Amino acid sequence: MKFTLQVEDPHSKARAGLIETDHGVIQTPIFMPVGTAGTVKAVHQRELKEDVKAQIILGNTYHLYLRPGLDLMEKAGGLHAFNGWDRPILTDSGGYQVYSLAGTGRKINEEGVVFKSHIDGGVHTFTPENVMDIQRTIGADIIMAFDECTPYPCEFTYARKSMEMTHRWLTRCCDRFDSTEPRYGHSQTLFPIVQGSVYKDLRKQSAEFIASAGREGNAIGGLSVGEPAEIMYELTEVVCDILPRNKPRYLMGVGTPANILECIALGVDMFDCVMPTRNARNGMIFTTEGIINIRNEKWKDDLSPIDAGLGGHVSTFYSKAYLRHLVKSGEMLGAQIASIHNLTFYLWLVNSAREKIIDGSFASWKREIEKKLNQRL
Repeated sequence: MKFTLQVEDPHSKARAGLIETDHGVIQTPIFMPVGTAGTVKAVHQRELKEDVKAQIILGNTYHLYLRPGLDLMEKAGGLHAFNGWDRPILTDSGGYQVYSLAGTGRKINEEGVVFKSHIDGGVHTFTPENVMDIQRTIGADIIMAFDECTPYPCEFTYARKSMEMTHRWLTRCCDRFDSTEPRYGHSQTLFPIVQGSVYKDLRKQSAEFIASAGREGNAIGGLSVGEPAEIMYELTEVVCDILPRNKPRYLMGVGTPANILECIALGVDMFDCVMPTRNARNGMIFTTEGIINIRNEKWKDDLSPIDAGLGGHVSTFYSKAYLRHLVKSGEMLGAQIASIHNLTFYLWLVNSAREKIIDGSFASWKREIEKKLNQRL
């Protein structure tokens, strides 16, 4: 993987760059649609390319390991061949999913994590070593180190011990990754993850350790787990100021459109979140003029496009009234249209941010667009 830093905004810490992988070039800042089980829910790969214009998607180690399983993944030739997506893929390590299993008998120790499958209750173990092996078998272009995501709130002592264990796990991840080879003829890159909960001194310590690992990119984890947005922004800025300028920075699991713009301004290059598709299925529609609850009665007779200012087939072809009818009727097509539209909006947002960074107007554009992002229509 190669990262080229193209332009830095003179009025903020926003950057525009290029990430080159064997499956294509990614223009940053970028939003990555979440395809947990090898699919972005309700969206075909063709629609991801042609309508959403996604450049990279996510898969999840925990879910793909449990189902369909590694034997089939290897037989298919990896996730790219299995799901038909020929552009870059990033896989989360499964650390967050294991974190979310608290209360189900999950046990964390120095060796790794013992957990029960949410599918059949079977007992499994993730270690830094086998998580590297699993992600090698899945075949993603960018794979994540195995870490522990601490809850919020979290006591300082626990946060410190967890961070230190995550650092030890990273050393083991790097050793295993560097001693193994990719499986399907394309290169793979390992990103370590900064932890430290909401404690600034721990975040600084973790960012320095992660930077010292010398990998091709770095991630910031353990945020957007319930803490106030102001704390997320403060810690993101602290970490971005430490992580290497010449490598991509990935803020995991963030977030709302406003979150994304603010964190772009702080120096983040890569984002992912389930919000655009999850909220779409519940009738929340993000538009260039604000947020729509498509279930509301006011849209019943509105035959105007979902978002005439966005462009794209789905957003301009279907009306608000028709989408409301589908969603209220529980029709699958409603979830599909809403999901495609919201993802199109998210990609429009980061692509517009990139254009404004390059032409030098990012700061003024951001002030104007933020007035609309949280407006309820």
